[in-house]
Amino acid sequence: MTNRPADCIFCKIIERQIPADILFEDDDLLAFRDIHPQAPFHALIIPKKHISTVNDIAEADAPLIGKMALRAQALAAEQGITESGFRLVMNCNQEGGQTVYHIHMHVLGGRQLKPGLG
Repeated sequence: MTNRPADCIFCKIIERQIPADILFEDDDLLAFRDIHPQAPFHALIIPKKHISTVNDIAEADAPLIGKMALRAQALAAEQGITESGFRLVMNCNQEGGQTVYHIHMHVLGGRQLKPGLG
């Protein structure tokens, strides 16, 4: 893949410059365990295409974003948390809590999470 910022930590994980506990990989996505888990199961799903924020997702990226959600569903099934429940989170920009500017989806589960917005 091209157009990767030299300072992007997730791009460095994709390029294997930084180690990660990888759970899944294909041509489009990489999923790995979060190094600061907020639940017994906490994984991140990232596209290999560098997209800085949710605001930067283009119409052409819709299949990629859908693929991220389907991978989250598969990871939850692999962890046995589909029936008990899990949470998907994508943060956008500073006030939205984004700290790494490469879109990523958090998949959290394995315990009762605090009620959210839904």
